[in-house]
Amino acid sequence: MSYFLQLLASGLHVGALFALLAYAYVLVHGLTGRTDLSYGAVFAFSGQSFILATGFGWSVLWLTLPAALGFAALATLAACGVMAFAVARYIYRPLAGAPRTSMLVASLGFALFLVELSRLSAESRDYWLPPILSSPVHIAGQAWSVTLTQLQVIEIIAVTIVIGLCQLVLEKTAAGRIWRSVSDDPLAAAFCGIDCTFVRTASLFASYALVALTGFLAALYYGSINFSTGLIFSLKILFVTVVGGFRSPLHAALGAMAVGVIDVLWKGYFSLLWSDAAVFILLVFLLVVRKPPEPERI
Repeated sequence: MSYFLQLLASGLHVGALFALLAYAYVLVHGLTGRTDLSYGAVFAFSGQSFILATGFGWSVLWLTLPAALGFAALATLAACGVMAFAVARYIYRPLAGAPRTSMLVASLGFALFLVELSRLSAESRDYWLPPILSSPVHIAGQAWSVTLTQLQVIEIIAVTIVIGLCQLVLEKTAAGRIWRSVSDDPLAAAFCGIDCTFVRTASLFASYALVALTGFLAALYYGSINFSTGLIFSLKILFVTVVGGFRSPLHAALGAMAVGVIDVLWKGYFSLLWSDAAVFILLVFLLVVRKPPEPERI
């Protein structure tokens, strides 16, 4: 029982990262309905940029480690802001009326660009962060021996707060009502005077900010991020979105958290090598047997 609870606790942390990335993805997908394959690359690029910027702040600017981490977080957010502007201006806006496959190809090309840019920036080497806040925290009492590191606890709390605040904005503010109206019926929203292009651009900025946050939270925990990890994360998020028919960011986040927990449980009880394959097989099975979802009103 203690082993199961330990896996469950660890799965909550991995699931939190999945949840934040899924929330970011559906924040844009709920408006456009277009498949974007670049989110895994943006996630990995954010993590690697955070690591490189931390090293620059530490070794070149002679900052303390906390200051270097803060500098790296700001630099990563700025880089993702520039990427969001470029994607909105040169990909989303020109392809707004194009076939769905056009966005698929364009996002794949952007992902490959980020892969090569990161490889050249890092000179094809892996860079690592030192262990941070790695002391254990007992979360179920001494009898159960269920522990998480301090960093895991902080990241779970941080993700919960961020998703809660974002959901509060979507449900209780004028900006959220505008987002929901464009998601439900963009044509009717445009007739009511809403600038749908601006709403999509603003949502893309918010989405990329959440992806950047996910990237450097993952980099802090794992110590290093590569693009194969980003690809696996993004494919799982994409499958969760398709299987669930989710257009609500919160529902997508909850589904992604469940996938993260299942992933960790599989790794704990079965073969580690087959964990990703098992999750994808489960998601494909659900996609085949599920009933067509009703249109989800947000």
